[in-house]
Amino acid sequence: MEIKPIKTESDYQAALTEVDRLWDTKPNTPKGDLLEAWTALIEVYEEQHYSLPLPGPIDAIRYWMESRGLSRRDL
Repeated sequence: MEIKPIKTESDYQAALTEVDRLWDTKPNTPKGDLLEAWTALIEVYEEQHYSLPLPGPIDAIRYWMESRGLSRRDL
């Protein structure tokens, strides 16, 4: 598949398919370079179309505590 900018959802799905096909390639090879290029293009597309808002400070602290099994008393 030819490397090109991802402009549509169809392009995005095709790029994901290409990354899946190249996933087990070794770094610093022609196919490894293709994998790196596609993942960079996908990252840009996802940042533009699927960005997640940052959590508020309280939600961030709650997540941090929960992920580490901490209680309010631990703080």
